[in-house]
Amino acid sequence: MPADHRAPKRPRARQVPVRTHWLLMGVLLTALTVALLIQGYTQHMFGVSNDSLAGAQGPAEAVPASVSHGGPVVDASGAAPHSARPRSHTIALTFDDGPDPTWTPRILDVLRRNHVHATFFVVGSQVAAHPELVRRIVADGDQIGVHSFTHPDLGDIPSWLARVELSETQLAMAGAADVTTSLLRPPYSSENDAVDDKDWRVMRETGRQGYLTVLTTRDSEDWTRPGVARIVANATPAGPAGEILLMHDAGGDRAQSVAALARLLPELTHRGYRFETVSQSVGMADPVRPAGGFEHFQGVALIWVLHASAWVIKLLGWLMYAAGGLAVLRAIASVAAARRHVRRRGRTWGPPVTAPVTVIVPAYNESAGIEASVRSLLASDHPVEVIVVDDGSTDGTADIVEALRLPGVRVVRQPNSGKPAALNTGLAAASCELVVMVDGDTVFEPETVRTLVQPFADPWVGAVSGNAKVVNRGGLLGRWQHIEYVVGFNLDRRLFDLGECMPTVPGAVGAFRRSALLAIGGVSDDTLAEDTDLTMALCRQGWRVVYEEDAVAWTEAPASLGALWRQRYRWCYGTMQAMWKHRRSMVERRAAGRLGRRGLGYLLLFQVLLPLLAPAVDVFSVYGLVYLDPVRVIGLWLGFMAIQLLMGLYAFRLDLERPGALLSLPLQQFVYRQLMYLVVIQSVVTALAGTRLRWQRMERYGSLPGAEARSQA
Repeated sequence: MPADHRAPKRPRARQVPVRTHWLLMGVLLTALTVALLIQGYTQHMFGVSNDSLAGAQGPAEAVPASVSHGGPVVDASGAAPHSARPRSHTIALTFDDGPDPTWTPRILDVLRRNHVHATFFVVGSQVAAHPELVRRIVADGDQIGVHSFTHPDLGDIPSWLARVELSETQLAMAGAADVTTSLLRPPYSSENDAVDDKDWRVMRETGRQGYLTVLTTRDSEDWTRPGVARIVANATPAGPAGEILLMHDAGGDRAQSVAALARLLPELTHRGYRFETVSQSVGMADPVRPAGGFEHFQGVALIWVLHASAWVIKLLGWLMYAAGGLAVLRAIASVAAARRHVRRRGRTWGPPVTAPVTVIVPAYNESAGIEASVRSLLASDHPVEVIVVDDGSTDGTADIVEALRLPGVRVVRQPNSGKPAALNTGLAAASCELVVMVDGDTVFEPETVRTLVQPFADPWVGAVSGNAKVVNRGGLLGRWQHIEYVVGFNLDRRLFDLGECMPTVPGAVGAFRRSALLAIGGVSDDTLAEDTDLTMALCRQGWRVVYEEDAVAWTEAPASLGALWRQRYRWCYGTMQAMWKHRRSMVERRAAGRLGRRGLGYLLLFQVLLPLLAPAVDVFSVYGLVYLDPVRVIGLWLGFMAIQLLMGLYAFRLDLERPGALLSLPLQQFVYRQLMYLVVIQSVVTALAGTRLRWQRMERYGSLPGAEARSQA
């Protein structure tokens, strides 16, 4: 967690405006949302269901007698409707709700073996999902009709939506088989005498659009799956009158329909019945026409969009399960590591370390808190010398320290050169082998320095991370950051400590061997996360980096969303810079390999990749609430919250913190977590664009203990 500071001037690099990042992300999220809406509407809004789910017949006062007592093929386009009946001993075999990848091919096989042609009233979403079946229907000489796009009751939806349902089905057929049709069978329709006023309104509206409504005269009731014999009996005409027979090739298990059809066709043919398409049975011209070139192009585009959205749904579903699984694994690993780490509490690293320590305080415009920080360091129960490196401050930071005239405190002034240069200046001036680096906005407890340096009794320890705590935790934003420090950062550090792959010693509270730092060339300014870069470099050199949770330091956290955004943006971007700089550790051996494969792998997975996917997972969660099973989605979210809460309670217990702040945890998941994800996304886009960030100093608020007294003096 590097402190904010100003950097030296660098050569200008290619800049990408921030608004471009959000434009890109906005376009991607909009495309994702559109894909989800398309899938939600086409797959979950209505859907194929049993004909028995049709509503009860309503009033039929407006239905003309020529329709209610007429033929099943109705032309309602003109002022006076016309209808037609199939010829005597003629059966127009029709199938609804398909095509289905399992049952439609079997039915087509039966039709082909018996040299019979039928009419298939297809659902547009199924056409888009299985365009090859529509092509086969047309190629076999069978007829095709419209059965809407998602199988709603057209009388129960707005007229504009009904038009969309039909036009999209036409486009799907144009894209799949390069044809369109004027035949329409509205979902849940049946015989002429069942037409009510609502149905008649639909027939009139669709008639003006050029559709012929095809009703039925005989229902096989195969959708009830009553048995093959019953289906055959229901489908057998009672006399010589022509029939339009309703069967189904989709909407469930149609094995009985296939078996009944195989018996029905030869039996009725033997009895002198002819099987024809709807148009042939009433002596009308073929209603199926070749699609225009533009219609075909639009249809192909529609099919591709639907296929792409279906794949998006599948991918998001797997990602959601993967993210949930990883969250659970992370929780288990973090808690297990913390328990092991706690058992090591109180261990001795060797003989007590009593050697004096140099404390380096890089400072740039830290007048609000520098006095409190320096006084806390001098109050240490361990011998220290304090070097304040003023990096060209313009607010009198150095003057404040010098005016204190505190023994053991030196002020070194330098032109503004950046925090890494200030730290290197402090290293050059240090007289002790053990060096503690502390930000100018941080206050130590009296025992912090002593506790922090005890692990150096082990000669293999090169750096020690302390326990940074948020001091200004009064507001909601402060509580959220307090939770993040305790639950996120500190649990992770325990895990990294056990895995010997600590990637960061925070700039707020960290101790180092001066000789180890000089051996790697001091503090580098290659990245914006100089503390992460420095820690990784030490690990690659074979030094062990450990976490000492009892070495507590209090630091100011950003008090506004803007300041928090700038701080975390720089942290995240700098961490990714450091990960890229030390990427070869992924293939190195021994200590370097542990850092690469464990530490960098963990950072890449949980701090880069998962946050990049988080907005998509959140959008999919909303999709699940609207279109899928909201109880299941809410249950998963509550389970995730329970895991987070249990982790929080355990982490707060380990850090001896009151758990009251965890009451804001649910709200943190809705607001703070999203902000952190956006930070990661912008950081990745910035890195890919090759943009160079400047150091951004965080605004100080004077909330450190002791700062108020100085400000009032």
